[in-house]
Amino acid sequence: MNYHSRKLLKLNLAPWRMAAMGSLLLAGFTVVALRAFYLQGLNTDYLQGKGDAVANRNLTLPAHRGQVSDRHGQLLAISTPVESLWARPDELKLSDGERAQLARVLGMSASELSEKLSRKTRGEFSVRRPVTPEQAVKIAAMGMPGLHLRREFRRYYPAGEVAAHVVGFTNVDDLGQEGVERAYQDWLAGREGQRHIQRDRRGNTIRDLAPIRTAQMGGNLALSLDLNIQYLAHRELAAAIDPLKTKRGSVVVLDAKTGEILALANQPIFNPNNRRNYQPGPMRNRAVIDTFEPGSTIKPFVAAAVLERGLYHPGSVIQTPETWRVGTKLVRDVHPHAQMTVSEIIQKSSNVGAVKLAMSLTPQQYWEVLHRSGFGQLPGSGFPGETAGRLRDAATWKPVEHATMAYGYGLSVSLLQLTRAYMAFANDGEVMPLSFLKREPQEIAGERVFSPAVARKVRAMLETVTQEGGTGTRTQVPGYRVAGKTGTAHKLVDGRYAPNIFLSSFVGMAPASNPRLIIGVVIDEPSGGVYYGGSTAGPVFAQVMAASLRQLAVPPDAPETATRMTQNAQPAMARAGGGA
Repeated sequence: MNYHSRKLLKLNLAPWRMAAMGSLLLAGFTVVALRAFYLQGLNTDYLQGKGDAVANRNLTLPAHRGQVSDRHGQLLAISTPVESLWARPDELKLSDGERAQLARVLGMSASELSEKLSRKTRGEFSVRRPVTPEQAVKIAAMGMPGLHLRREFRRYYPAGEVAAHVVGFTNVDDLGQEGVERAYQDWLAGREGQRHIQRDRRGNTIRDLAPIRTAQMGGNLALSLDLNIQYLAHRELAAAIDPLKTKRGSVVVLDAKTGEILALANQPIFNPNNRRNYQPGPMRNRAVIDTFEPGSTIKPFVAAAVLERGLYHPGSVIQTPETWRVGTKLVRDVHPHAQMTVSEIIQKSSNVGAVKLAMSLTPQQYWEVLHRSGFGQLPGSGFPGETAGRLRDAATWKPVEHATMAYGYGLSVSLLQLTRAYMAFANDGEVMPLSFLKREPQEIAGERVFSPAVARKVRAMLETVTQEGGTGTRTQVPGYRVAGKTGTAHKLVDGRYAPNIFLSSFVGMAPASNPRLIIGVVIDEPSGGVYYGGSTAGPVFAQVMAASLRQLAVPPDAPETATRMTQNAQPAMARAGGGA
C-alpha cells in the first residue's frame, strides 16, 4: 500500500502552524538551557545552599553556667551535664513499632509521643528535656532516623528551698528567671560555642567544615549570704509560722558594717529543684517585693527628726493624754500615761506622743528625714522586682496624714527597705549601700543620714524598748545588749482598716554598744489572739540574733546574768504602752 497515496493518512498542516510549534519548542529548550547555565555556571550559591541545607549543620555548643556560692564558698547553684532528645522533622520517619518502643523508653503514652512528633515546624524541636542517663543509652542504641541526643546543662540547687528566694532559678533553656540567677544572667551565662559540620544521608557526622568555636564558661558568683545564718533564719521563721496560725512571714539579716545581706528568708517557700507545678505565690520574694505600712517601727525616725533640729532632747517631757484630736482623727493610746519623756514615747510606743513630736515639724521637714532615710526610694540591692514603697510628696499631706505618718500609717515600705533604714542608728548616722554580693569593707562608701550624736541617742532609746517596761522584752539575747523597735499595724481590707487583721514586725540590732547585725522580721496576719510585734516577730528576732552572733563569734557586751529572757511573758506594751 502506497502510504502517500491515501488522502486520509496525509498530514496537511499549514506551514505557519508548524513554524509556530517549532519556535515554541525551541524557546522552551532555550529557557531551560539558559536557566541551567545560570544556576550551574553563574549563580552556584543557590544550589550549593540547598545542598548545604541538607548535608551541613550549625551545632550550638552550650556554655557551662557559672557557679553561685555563699560568702564561704558553699555552693548554692551548680550546672550538671544532661542529655536531651531532639527531632528533625524532615528526617523523622518512624514506624508504629519504633514509636511504641520509644514511648516505652520515655515513659510516655503512644498518643502523647505521637502528638509531640507531629509538630508542624521547619526546624528542630525538643521531644524530652532532659532524659535520664539510662534513657539516653537506650535511645542511642535504637539509632532511629530523625532523632538525636544533645548535650545540655541543667541547674541544681544544693541548698534547695533554704536559699531559693535569693538564688532564684533558671528555666529549661538555662536562662535565669528569678533572684540572682536573673539579676546576673549575663555574667553567669557565659558564651555559647559553635560547630559547623557536614553529615551523610544517615545523619552521621563526616567532617568539621570550620574550626570549632569553643563555649566560654560563665563567671562564678560569690554572694553575701552566710548559708549557716540563712538556715537559722529559715528554720526560726518556719517554726514560728504554725503556732501563730499564719502563712506568711519574712526575715532579713544585714551586716551593719558593710551593708551585706547575710540572710533573707520568706514563708511560704518553694523548691527550685522541682520545676513542675510552680505557683507564683511561694516564689515571691516578699521581703524585697511586698510592701506594708510599718506601724510603730517608724517612730524612731520621728524622734531622730526632732532631736536633729534641737526641738527636744531624750529627757524632754511631753504631755500625753489618752486621746488627742488632729482634724477629724482621734489619736489614742491603749495604755496611756499623763506624760512621758521622748525616750519613754519610744520605749512604750505612744501614738499620742509620736504625733505630738511629728506635729512640731513641718510636713516638709518630716518628709526630708523619711526621704533621706531611704523611704520612697529603691533600696539599691539590684534584686529583680525590688520596690521603692510609697512616700507621698509633703505638699499633698493633710494634717491628719501628717499625724498618722508619725506612727506608721499612710506610707508603705518593704522589709528590706525598713531594715536598711535602721542602719543609720546602728552606724552612728551612716547608711551603707546594700549588696547581695560579697564585698570587702574597703570597697564601701556610706551615706550620712543623721549626725553621730543623734544616731547614738536614738539607739539608746531603742535599747530601752527591749528592757523592762518596753514593748520588746521578748527580743532580749543573753549576754548582749539589744536595741530595736516593735510594730503592729492594722491591714487594709477593701479600703478600710480591718479591726482584727494585723501585720506585726520588729527591727533591731546587737550588740547595742557597737552593732554588728541588724535583723528585720515581719509576721503577716498572725492570729490566735497573739498579734503584737513584740510577741510574734520579737521571739523570731531573738532566736536568729542569738545564734547568728554566736556563729560570727561576736564578743558579748553585757553580763549574761543581767539579761533576762522573758519568752513566756506578755509584752510590756500590753501593760503600759500603745500602738506597738
